[in-house]
Parts: sequence; C-alpha cells; structure tokens
Amino acid sequence: MGWLIVLMILIGALALLIAGDATLFGLDWSDLAAAGFLAAFLIVIILSLAGSYRGRTLQAARDFLTWAAIAFVLVAGYSYRDEITEIAYRVRGELSPPGSAVSIEPSTPGAQAVRIRKRRDGHFIVNARVNGQTMPMLVDTGASTVVIREVDAARFGVDTGRLKYTVPVQTANGVTYAAHVRLSSIAIGSIQVEGVDALVSKPGALRENLLGMSFLSRLRSYEFSGDFLTLRS
Repeated sequence: MGWLIVLMILIGALALLIAGDATLFGLDWSDLAAAGFLAAFLIVIILSLAGSYRGRTLQAARDFLTWAAIAFVLVAGYSYRDEITEIAYRVRGELSPPGSAVSIEPSTPGAQAVRIRKRRDGHFIVNARVNGQTMPMLVDTGASTVVIREVDAARFGVDTGRLKYTVPVQTANGVTYAAHVRLSSIAIGSIQVEGVDALVSKPGALRENLLGMSFLSRLRSYEFSGDFLTLRS
C-alpha cells in the first residue's frame, strides 16, 4: 500500500509537469510537481524507518526527538549566524593577550578589521610589523606621526648614524628632536598601510614606540569601545 501511494504521487507529479499550466491552492505546475516528488521521497523515508523500528515504538520516538533537536539547533544556528560570529570574535579577543590583533568580520565586504584589547594600565599596545619586523607600539591619537625609538629603527635597516635630528618633538619630559624617515609598511594583523611617514627619536628620548596619526589617519576608521580598539581599513 505504501509503495502504491508513492507511485500515485509520482504519477501525479509527472502529469503536472506534462500539463504545464495546472494550478492548485495557488501553486503553479512546477511548485506542485516539486511538492509531489518531495512527498514521495518523504513517504519512502518514513516507510523505511517504520520497517526498521517495527515493534520499537519508544526507540523510534527517542530517535525522532533527537534528530528533530539537532535539526532545530542547525536551523537556529544558521538563522543567528551573524550574532554567533560576533560572539566568537569577542571570546577570541578576550582570550588573546593584550597587543594581539584579532581579525574580526568587517562590516563592509572586501574590507579588513582587527580588534585589540586594552593593557592593564589602560593603554592600547599593539604588536605591529614595521618593515617586516615585529615591535610593540603604543596607540597614541595625540601624536601627529608615528615615532620609533632609535634602537628599533636600526633593527629594520635604518642607518641611524646618518640621521639628522632636526624635527622638534614635544614629550612629557620637554622638547626633544627627531629625524624624519619614511617606512615601507606598517602592518597590524590583516591591515597593512604602505609608505608611512615617521620620526626616529634620539637615543633615550622615548620609552615606547608611538603609533600616531600618520598611520591611523590612513585607515577607514578606528573606534575605542570599552576594553577594545577596533581598526578598519
């Protein structure tokens, strides 16, 4: 009887495909045919399961509820995929040490975005790659340009012996002088900016490298939110 029902449904669906202009319950022929084939497929599955669970009604009910729960979780996860992705990025950012640039899902297709967690002293320190060399830098929106310590500049190939320290720089300890250089690139996580103007400070004049506005202004945006700094390019 079950296979007879399946055969009748398939014949009806095939007839609808041939008719081409049939409508029923507001559905056109293609929708009705697709529904007929789907119904036939489901009947085959149900009949097969009924045969395998013959005499085991309780087991069948448990398995049905289990698969229904799995299907619900999958559908719910897909429906809230954006929110789940944001939570995953947030958790990853919390677990990453301060200074680590954690890539996050950008709001604009093709863009890049990274998130940095605040250090315990309240400052944002990021492990940047300057001319391919990794070094910690303090994010400083009050600095008009990137400022590099002389000892770090020597690490990525700057001939510090030929620098001319003629640019006055205001620091917490007063006015000092720095030398102008042009960096090939500064990269933070997946964000990279080419050709960045910077200053090299005199030896001993700077305790930390500064990631100033000559880099930050080249980004699409940067945003401070709680314990996190988000950079977008």
